[in-house]
Amino acid sequence: MKFLKSLILILSLLPISLVMAQQNEIIDQEDIASGAIFDDKALLDGYVQKYADEPQEILLAMVADDALGAYKTAAAIKVFKEACAPEILAKEKPAIIKLLIRRLNRSDSPFVQVEIMHTLVVIDRYQYFESMVPALIQKMDHYNPVVSKEAYNGVQDIIKGDPRAREARIIFNTLRKILFLSRNKIQNITVPDAKLRQKITLLRWSVKVLGTQELKRLPSEVISLL
Repeated sequence: MKFLKSLILILSLLPISLVMAQQNEIIDQEDIASGAIFDDKALLDGYVQKYADEPQEILLAMVADDALGAYKTAAAIKVFKEACAPEILAKEKPAIIKLLIRRLNRSDSPFVQVEIMHTLVVIDRYQYFESMVPALIQKMDHYNPVVSKEAYNGVQDIIKGDPRAREARIIFNTLRKILFLSRNKIQNITVPDAKLRQKITLLRWSVKVLGTQELKRLPSEVISLL
């Protein structure tokens, strides 16, 4: 009950936080311009370290804050995902999921989107695996290498442990569709690049779970790469 009251208070204060949006954005830009944090990964890692000891209530307040910069929001979600999400109480889940989906719908930052997609699966695997894991796989093709790697790492983290046929089928069908659409490019490839290697790794995992009979459903151009 105390948690729900805190979350309601956070949401009620959102209009006030909008006033600070411009100021926070300027601060983020100054961080980048100063050269103190010089790339996306270093910037995100720096904020993750900064927020590592923050309690759950503060991290969720940061996620709810429309004025917070994208890097800081992504870092807060990442810390929450790793430190809090696996252990949240059942009665807390609906309010937290609602907050995360609200942020997902409002954010155009791929860093924030990837972290939320991963976190939703951690919180409720059965409900969100089917929608969020294919979206993460799509993000593996993002032009930003940090986004691409975080999306791949997210999928790998999700599927570790005991394999589940339902989940392997979702991953297989997603990759099959992507690879069929890009088969003209693949046919001339002898050495896969990093992004294609990631897809092949996940594809091998899904085939191992589902059985080798699934290979006949793949484009012939992919078989030689497997």
